Amino acid sequence: MTDTTPDLPPAVRTLVDATNAGDSARFLTAFTDDGFLDDWGRQFRGHDELASWDRTDNIGKRARFEVTGLRDGSTPDEVLLDLTVSGDGYNGPATFTILLRDGLIASLVIS
Repeated sequence: MTDTTPDLPPAVRTLVDATNAGDSARFLTAFTDDGFLDDWGRQFRGHDELASWDRTDNIGKRARFEVTGLRDGSTPDEVLLDLTVSGDGYNGPATFTILLRDGLIASLVIS
């Protein structure tokens, strides 16, 4: 990430940095215990399912995130993270709609 990248909430920073470092254990610490992820309609809930998605679609595919923007969402606890994804899976732009709860990611919707 460059110094032109917006300041990210700590859990979002953990999500990005852990993915880029290939650190699956740290990746999970960004989420609440009941964290939810929707990857274009495929849904995962809780750390076990999030770990499975991470293995098959994220760090397991050597994904890298380059943050291109951060915007406010529709509620005070929601942010929209714009990024470019690269790796051995999906490559291209994405927006993550992230709902934070108690400083962690409660919900992440990929679109």
